[in-house]
Amino acid sequence: MGTHRTKTLRTTAVGAVSAALIAGGVLGSAPAAQAAPGGVRFVDITGDGGTVLKCNVVTPAGADGSRRYPLVVMPTSWSLPQVEYLAQAQKLADAGYVVVSYNVRGFWQSGGQIEVAGPPDWADASKVIDWALAHTPSDPRHIGMAGVSYGAGISLLAAEHDPRIKAVASLSGWADLIASIYSGRTQHVEAAALLDGTATVTGRESPEVRRVFDDFYAGDLAKEPQLIAWGRKRSAATYVDRLNRNGTAVMLANAWGDSIFSPNQYTDFYERLTGPKRLELRPGDHATAELPGLFGLPNDVWSDTRRWLDHYLRGVDNGIDHEQPVQLKSRSAGGYEGYPDWKSVGATRRKVDLAGTSTVHANVDSGADGGVVFLSSTLDQVARIPPMAWMPLLPRRWAAVWQSERYAAPQQVRGAATVHTTLTPNRERGTFMAYLYDVGPLGLGKLVTHAPYTWYGRTPGRPFGVDLPLYSTAYDVPTGHRLALVVDTVDPLYSEHNPSGAQLTFSSPADDPSYVSVPLREK
Repeated sequence: MGTHRTKTLRTTAVGAVSAALIAGGVLGSAPAAQAAPGGVRFVDITGDGGTVLKCNVVTPAGADGSRRYPLVVMPTSWSLPQVEYLAQAQKLADAGYVVVSYNVRGFWQSGGQIEVAGPPDWADASKVIDWALAHTPSDPRHIGMAGVSYGAGISLLAAEHDPRIKAVASLSGWADLIASIYSGRTQHVEAAALLDGTATVTGRESPEVRRVFDDFYAGDLAKEPQLIAWGRKRSAATYVDRLNRNGTAVMLANAWGDSIFSPNQYTDFYERLTGPKRLELRPGDHATAELPGLFGLPNDVWSDTRRWLDHYLRGVDNGIDHEQPVQLKSRSAGGYEGYPDWKSVGATRRKVDLAGTSTVHANVDSGADGGVVFLSSTLDQVARIPPMAWMPLLPRRWAAVWQSERYAAPQQVRGAATVHTTLTPNRERGTFMAYLYDVGPLGLGKLVTHAPYTWYGRTPGRPFGVDLPLYSTAYDVPTGHRLALVVDTVDPLYSEHNPSGAQLTFSSPADDPSYVSVPLREK
């Protein structure tokens, strides 16, 4: 896959550089202009190991030290400058919070090198809290953290290692780094290239981080254990018992189409939390749901973040603790659906049989794919136009296609569909991608969900079972449409590991039939 991967990385890196410059320039001016004049102080705070962190502090109007206010600490997103949260920080300060936002180490004017939410980043958050308690009218009994993307991941990890943090709002973040960019044992290469490219423009990668990126691209199986250990160390899921022991109130929000941190790893983490918790999932891509709020515009994510912090830091009886804790918004319809827990989402399941035997030749893109990082899911969010493929034109030499019957009533897909099949490869390693489509009467398929799968060390010609969870979603299949599963071997979003001449045969033995299990909302 070398040529394909190199071309993909080159193209994505160029787009990443442009995105970083645009995002940095826009967020570097607009939110700052909306903050109240004189309401912001820019300060330097000494982080872990003496690293200087560039920060801004917003305090309630008229604060004179005669009373204490809840403190909210906000680490910046990957590659964005320290003014990222000023619009929201001012809103929080107007509501009675002290807010300290800081540029994480290794980016922009902050010192140090990028550690990708390693121990120095956790320690930095605690140092910022120490500084705030010493230099602002912050209340040590009421401390919270909130952030988007990179700031979300750091907030969770910091709360696990600092019991002073009582509430967290983790927006478009990750709880499991490996399950995010290496799910299905497959490198999410476009997502990694985007992160790598923007870091190169706006920050300074540590030698360890540079080595991790290089090993990730190379796909060297011998380096896999070290890569996984590195990711686990930077995953809140590894330390979830600490959050539970601390009783931290945790709000998680993400988008169905997040092309960097898929919702599956958040839902798994949510189920393991035992303290106060809330899960919100909406249409969109990575951080697109939160973006309007960064400019001070009305926004559901930030409104609920405020409500969450108000209740658990200020003791406001706003009812958020009595609402259904799982709140979902369908990609197909407006309005929210509430559930008591994640297990209740898609409680009914319907199987689509994957009958017969199909052989797929590898190394050629059939035309079915998961779209383009950021662009495709954002287009789905704004215009409800997901990636599409016309089923009759998909070349059966390079794609296997199975379809359900036409449905006599709408099918409200909710949660993670699962593919169960038997695979017989003619090579010891390989990769395939599974796509679930909503197919209309003319054969045009709209992507509902998908996921990649990679294997190593299999005996050529010997069948083995595969159980692949697809990315969670909320999508309504109209009456008269059908569902289709498509399998092929090339997608620009991912690395693929099929040797030249590889063939993949999918079968459905009588004693172990193949199927897609589709989760549906109970009527």
